[in-house]
Amino acid sequence: MNSDSPIVFLVDDDFRVREALSSLISSAGIRVAVFSSAAEFLESEKPDAPACLILDLQLPGTSGLDLQQQLAAADAPPIVFISGHGDIPSSVRAMKAGAIEFLSKPIGERELLDAIDDAIARDRVARQKRLELADLQRHYEHLTPREREVLPFVVAGFANKVTAADLGTSEITIGVHRGQIMRKMGAKALAELVRMADTLGIPRLAGPV
Repeated sequence: MNSDSPIVFLVDDDFRVREALSSLISSAGIRVAVFSSAAEFLESEKPDAPACLILDLQLPGTSGLDLQQQLAAADAPPIVFISGHGDIPSSVRAMKAGAIEFLSKPIGERELLDAIDDAIARDRVARQKRLELADLQRHYEHLTPREREVLPFVVAGFANKVTAADLGTSEITIGVHRGQIMRKMGAKALAELVRMADTLGIPRLAGPV
């Protein structure tokens, strides 16, 4: 099984639940790693692969909701909550915090596998977006400070002459910067450069009237 094959992380303090769900997930051809507590999960080494976190609401020590909160700032996989003691406030809190599903025990096999498929699909998309952003940031880092100044003018549609006047340089120099920006960012057209700038969160200038 290659390193990109999906994996499910299952965190539940009930041995019987871990055994049953682990067997079900494995029978579907998906890797699974089991943990009895949030601490055990946090301390484990995790493969770099699309993933899903199946998380019990009631855990010894750090609860499932507390673990969800701890993972909020990290690039954690999508969470599917499971609980035998679930209540409406807890499920609402979990979903508002980003969980994609909240399943009550006993859990239906099909509904769990469907939730896992959905979570892994979402994680693949999120991982691809992170890779694309990291690649864009590497390109952006190759721009000189002056080119970074010019970039917002280019994506806002300012003519080289207007940009030059605003930045106190020559139109020819701005044209050179513009060409270097396109080359270094790997943009084949202005529309592509605009999308890149938006992805990087570069503030937009008010376009020329």
